[in-house]
Amino acid sequence: MIITMFYDMNIHNNKILEFIKKSRVVTSSEVAKHFKISWNTADKYLLELVVDNKIERIKKDGVNLWMVK
Repeated sequence: MIITMFYDMNIHNNKILEFIKKSRVVTSSEVAKHFKISWNTADKYLLELVVDNKIERIKKDGVNLWMVK
């Protein structure tokens, strides 16, 4: 079960990373809306990509902006 969850997260993270590459800069809300997931789930996946050093977060006027490093 843990392996399945890890595999699912990697699939989501890869799709989110491709979405960010196409859009250049996205917000957590845009990711949530595009993938039909909650804002909290989108933010969690995005933070995982930051930990993996694939994207970076910029806080601007109370909004998280995400972009590929």
